[in-house]
Amino acid sequence: MSDLNFPPLESGVMFWAGRDPAETIAELKGMDFRCGQLAIPGDLDLSCAVEWREALRAADFTVYTVFATFSGESYADIPTVRDTVGFIPPATRAEREKRTCDVSDFAAVLGAPAIATHIGCVPHDGGDEAHVAVREMVRRICDHAAARGQKFALETGQESAAVLLDFILDVNRENLGINFDPANMILYGTGDPIEALGLLAPHVMSVHAKDGDWPPAGQPDALGTERTLGEGSVGMERFLRQLIHIGYQGPVAIEREAQDPAERIRDLATGLELLAGLKQSILKG
Repeated sequence: MSDLNFPPLESGVMFWAGRDPAETIAELKGMDFRCGQLAIPGDLDLSCAVEWREALRAADFTVYTVFATFSGESYADIPTVRDTVGFIPPATRAEREKRTCDVSDFAAVLGAPAIATHIGCVPHDGGDEAHVAVREMVRRICDHAAARGQKFALETGQESAAVLLDFILDVNRENLGINFDPANMILYGTGDPIEALGLLAPHVMSVHAKDGDWPPAGQPDALGTERTLGEGSVGMERFLRQLIHIGYQGPVAIEREAQDPAERIRDLATGLELLAGLKQSILKG
């Protein structure tokens, strides 16, 4: 996303559609955000695309990625994620493929250059039925997105960096890449995020700034715990330095999924202040 008209590592925000577009964007602009990634709930009526486009234009706010999420997904624990999230569950593949393509069409109305999603826990075995079926789905979605001038980014976390890299190479589409979320690697216990970022660097299209702690010891089905930016185990200074090291130039979208809206807004403000301080310190040298 280095072709966006923002300085390198501009602090963006991950936010959700569902509320009034003008009010949502005004709230974010009031916090000094100028760009972000828009997540689409699985039950959102996508006919609101023009309303979102006009609100974004009026506020001079840039959405550079539109995220597809799906009805019926649950992140209660790792087995539930395997059974409900993304493209892995066979019963929902067709409807979720269509929904992702519809989100691509929504993004095209906004002029967003990328779409993204969690595709679920990709099987390690390239000959596995689910691996083959999901690979073909992703190829079709990539082609749909490419026809609209879009990239398609897969969110990290639900598999190791090596497995995700193998899958991307297997799909073999130029517009396929990664939305790198360092906290997800920790929350799922799938690997050190800084090492993973180094391995996946050539395919990173966009990134999240999110923090969290590892799953509790002795509970293999449990997820870790999301934390306020700077209070978890990612190490945000180390993460930013690695982004600079790999030559990443795009925005860094702060994500915070707190259930309490007031807590979420407070933590977004905390994250924005933290990133500003870290960037200033790193760039000074």
